[in-house]
Formats: sequence, C-alpha cells, structure tokens
Amino acid sequence: MNDITPETLFSPRMLWQSWLDVEIALAEVQAELGMIPAWAAEGIAAVADVDTLGLAALEHEAARTRAPIHALTRVVADRAGPAGAWFHWGATTQNVMQAGRLLLMRRAHREICAHVAGAVARLSDLADSHAETPMIGRTNRRHALPISFGFKVAGWIEELDRAVDRLLGMERRVFVLPFGGAVGAMHAFEGRGEEINRLMAARLGMRELLVPGRAVNDIFADYVVQLALWATTLERIAGELYVLMGEEIEEVAETLDAGVVGSSTMPHKVNPKLVVHVIAMAADLRAAAAPAMEGALSVNEGDAAANHLVARTLDRACPLAWTLSRRFEHLCANIAPSPERMAANLVASKAHAASERLMMKIAPELGHLAAHDTLHDIVAEPDISRETIAQRVVALPQLKGRLTLDEARDALDPVTYLGESARIARQGAELGRALADRLRGSE
Repeated sequence: MNDITPETLFSPRMLWQSWLDVEIALAEVQAELGMIPAWAAEGIAAVADVDTLGLAALEHEAARTRAPIHALTRVVADRAGPAGAWFHWGATTQNVMQAGRLLLMRRAHREICAHVAGAVARLSDLADSHAETPMIGRTNRRHALPISFGFKVAGWIEELDRAVDRLLGMERRVFVLPFGGAVGAMHAFEGRGEEINRLMAARLGMRELLVPGRAVNDIFADYVVQLALWATTLERIAGELYVLMGEEIEEVAETLDAGVVGSSTMPHKVNPKLVVHVIAMAADLRAAAAPAMEGALSVNEGDAAANHLVARTLDRACPLAWTLSRRFEHLCANIAPSPERMAANLVASKAHAASERLMMKIAPELGHLAAHDTLHDIVAEPDISRETIAQRVVALPQLKGRLTLDEARDALDPVTYLGESARIARQGAELGRALADRLRGSE
C-alpha cells in the first residue's frame, strides 16, 4: 500500500487490503499457537492480496451478501483451496473492520506528523531570523505594545507543541487492537484469546485491550476530537496570518508564482491563496468532533448504527486532517514577512505603544496609578505627537527635573521597547526544532 494518499486512504482497495492484513496476522498467530495448521496460514497469506483476489470479485460478493467480511471469507476460501477453511477462525466482522481501519488511520497519522514536522521547522527558522524584527503587538484588535515577529511565531510554535502533545499522547489510547470475537469475551479462541491478542497486537504494532469488544467507539471519538483540536490550532495561526496579509497591514504575504491571478474582474488583485484553504479545511475538520462523539454512544456489546456513524466520520476526518496538515506545511514554507512594513506600522502607530516604558520611569516619583492616569490623559489628546508627550511629561512639577527630554524621547521609541521578545523568540525556535526532531523520530 505504498501508493496511499489522503484521497485513497479509505478507498475500497485500501480498506479490503487492511482487512486482509488483519486476517493474515490472525492466521499466522493462530498457526504459531497450534490452533490452525501452519500450511493453512501459509496458504491464506499467499492469496490475501486485493490484486490476487480481485477487487471486482470482492465488491460483487459484498453487494450480494451485504456483509463485507463474510464476502471476504467466501472469496478467500474459493481462492485458497483447503487453506481457506481456516480463514477468519473465531473472529467477527467488527474485529476485522475496526482493526483494519486503525491500521489505515495510523498510516495517515504518520503522514500528519511528518507534515507537522516540516511546518514547525520552517516556523522555527522564522522565529530565529526575526527574533529582533520589531512590530506592533495587538490585543482586542487594537495596537498594544511592541513585540518582535519572532516572538509572535514563538507563540505559534508553543501552541503547536501543546497540540502535538495531544496528538502523540492519544496514540497509546487509540492505536489498540479491538479483537475479541463476537462480543469481546474471546469465546471461540479455546482459552487462548489473551495470547492471540498479545501476539496480533505485536505484529500489527498496536497495544492490547483488556476488553477487546465491539463497543470501543470512544477510541475513534478520541482521535477525531484530537484532530479537531489540532485543526483549531492551525486555524488560529492561519487566521492571524490572514489578518496580517490585509491591505491595510501587509506585514506578511504569501510567496506565489508570477502568473497567479487574484480576480477575474479586477486586474490589480492578487488574493491570498494558501491561507484561505487552511482556514476553510480546519473549520470543516473541527465540525467532525460532534458526530464522532455521538458515535461513541454505542449500546451494549455492539451497535451497528453507531459503527456506521463512526466510519462515516472517520472517512471524512482522517483524509481531511492529512490534507490540512500538508496544506499548513505548504503555507508555512511560503510565509514572506515584511520587516519594512512592520516597522512602518509600528512607527506610524498613533497608540504611542511605548508609553508603558515612560510610565514606569515616572512611577517611582508619582506612584503607579498617578503615573498611569497622568500619561493616559496626555496621550488621549487627538493627534498628539511623541515630542509633545515627552515635553509635557518632563515638565511635570512632581518630577522636579529628574527626567530629561532625551530620556523621555528614548522611552517613547517603540522600536527599542520589545521586552524579552528576542529571548523568547530564540527559545521558541529551539523548542520548535526539538519538536520537529521528536515528530520525525515518531514516524
């Protein structure tokens, strides 16, 4: 299944093959335990391939019986000869279908992690190279204090680090083997159910379940909810980039090819192309959380209605998460910051964003509250210049001439008032590179 893509992840061919892979593992383990003949396991493995069995034959039999795994058993039995009599020994449909789907989900999960690693590595470079690039910070969509662009990116990296913790942390809960027969109590395994589960889980790279039943839909809900949270993080970052790309701000742009057209009507327009797809796809993925949780409300020891809902939700959510992560990596690779525009917006800001520093300089003489209120009243005057602010503050009688005009001017310079942005940005870059290495190591 080397040709797997988001588009083919849960295609009929991939699903049938994943089920066959589970059946091969079952036969080999049962042969190892002496439950079926070794030659039978070999015969099953020899034909358990979609291309060998024929996708059309499998689909035809499934359409006739409306029972895909029963259809699989019939087709394999016809093709494997005597070995086919030992196929699907003691298993049940939901065991095979859920385990197979989990194998495909894990493949997608590895690809998601790889794309995340690429995105975080790029953001780490941006945080490092722009650790001291000044820009205006914004709160409540208004100018606040100066920061560096690297500081902003470091915040994205740390948020991604938390999101990745959730993604990787759920692996031990989600990638488990639900293989316990008709109701999960391993009735047909001759008292060897625990051994079968242990050996199959090892072969398939999964963990064991104490109760490997058919009502374990919470694990699928867990995965989709984590994907929805992941999408929320990507959407927040992309949404902020989208705002920074606006005509009035223009602090960030996308690197696009020369022939890109923004509008069929307006020749002058070149719209953002990459970020909008990330935002739309992330919103779509977030919406998958609700039906996934609904599907977790299965009844008794098995519930086909809940299973169908879970399968439908996974069919959308997993390929979408893979594509979204790939698109996000592409977006990060094509982020083009504009330090010149950031500096221009900062200097042109009417918010006098470094006023906090001047306030802290006069607070020892006036007290913090009085210093705040005095400066607030001064800067509230329409179109007041920094020079006028500096002159009025220096002239305050409470200061008794202890603050010079040059000191007041310097305090109001927003370009030099970045707090610890540079340190935080560089540490964010280190965090990002370690995260990228961690993700690559998990593949």
